[in-house]
Amino acid sequence: MNKDLTLGKPETVLWRFCLPLFGSIIFQQLYNLADSFVAGKFISEDALAAVGNSYEITLIFIAFAFGCNIGCSVTVSQLFGAKRYRDIKTAVYTTLIASGVVCAFLMTIGTLFCTDLLQLIHTPENVMADSKLYLDIYVWGLPFVFYYNVATGIFSAMGDSKTPFIFLAISSVTNIAVDIFFVTALHMGVAGVAWATFLCQGVSCVLAVLVVFNRLAKIETEEKPALFSWQLLKKISIVAIPSILQQSFISVGNIVIQGVINTFGSSVMAGYSASVKMNNLVITSFTTLGNGISNYTAQNVGAMKMSRVRAGFKAGMKIVWMLSVPIVLLYFFGGKYLVYLFLEQPGGKAMETGVQFLRMLSPFYFVISLKLVADGILRGAEMMNKFMIATFTDLILRVVLAKVLSVPFGTAGIWMAWPIGWTVSMVLSVWFYNVGPWKQHDEDENLAVIEEATILEAEEPAVLVE
Repeated sequence: MNKDLTLGKPETVLWRFCLPLFGSIIFQQLYNLADSFVAGKFISEDALAAVGNSYEITLIFIAFAFGCNIGCSVTVSQLFGAKRYRDIKTAVYTTLIASGVVCAFLMTIGTLFCTDLLQLIHTPENVMADSKLYLDIYVWGLPFVFYYNVATGIFSAMGDSKTPFIFLAISSVTNIAVDIFFVTALHMGVAGVAWATFLCQGVSCVLAVLVVFNRLAKIETEEKPALFSWQLLKKISIVAIPSILQQSFISVGNIVIQGVINTFGSSVMAGYSASVKMNNLVITSFTTLGNGISNYTAQNVGAMKMSRVRAGFKAGMKIVWMLSVPIVLLYFFGGKYLVYLFLEQPGGKAMETGVQFLRMLSPFYFVISLKLVADGILRGAEMMNKFMIATFTDLILRVVLAKVLSVPFGTAGIWMAWPIGWTVSMVLSVWFYNVGPWKQHDEDENLAVIEEATILEAEEPAVLVE
């Protein structure tokens, strides 16, 4: 059901819109969590290390899919807020065509160079074969990843966050069952984990795209929309390319960090693989909430309702901090039990690594969540230069500090890099938000109120005093 995000109390609108998004991303992450859970519990510690190792490379591909998602989503949101329905259809068709081209290119690169990427991050020999097998199957499923992401971006742009949630809830639960069946009943090993994800993502993608076309068919336009527009592609790219670069460089940075971690051995790799999945579940959830705030911002910017943007920031901050409280408590005090879920033989270096990682990072979820809310508004308003500055500051600090601090402090030094990068970049993002175009709008409104008061005062009749 499409929903206009420019109407209603901002806090209520965002709660209703963002909570299904939060649920959706939890189920989305269940794909990766299920893979790690099944690999670690039903295959071996090396299998868990292989899946986790491959995951850092798959994030590069996901970065491109995410960029197509957010570029289309912000553009369609602005057009939806401005009631330009014919252009909405053209923007969707343009994104689908452009995404197909990008996806085909990445599939070619992935097929030819996955082994080189695995060698680049110092993948140990004992997990190399399984890592490559997982990646090869994942690459062939990239069309499903791309088009599902584009479809969910379109739903969100038109104010519908419930439909993606329903698709993901069903497919994610199914993925867990298929994962376990392929590994335990068919004894397919890591290949079974990869094929289960491939199949379930494929079903979700097909259903989502069919519903998108059905929704578009119900939107009436006076003229037939064009199938492709270079002008709209440029508008989409203004948001998509920086978002792709952001996610890609973060993924490359994570690969560099993974390379540092790999030098500590497969037990540390396994512990990190388990805990980083739990961390990514939180960060991706907050990022998705930020994307929802981008849709909210874009619709209101398109409708020229700038005062609602500030109200949206305050509401978004309240939402992510309320969600952060139970997560921080769970990860800090219950990290041992969370890591235990992924390890066949809990204990030793793997368990110690995972618990240490979660305890050092989780208190700073309040910091990174605030940054991601501010980033969502910057993206929705197409303030991409400022968005990129804050993002790259975080990335550069984390990569450099991880390598530098790992020498004197070991793995603890690597984990220290996250809170430092998050804190500095949060300060930048919030500052950039505070100097956005809504500041000038607020000043103009205040000036108008003062001028109106001055005019009224001048028009009042003088009171004669005898």
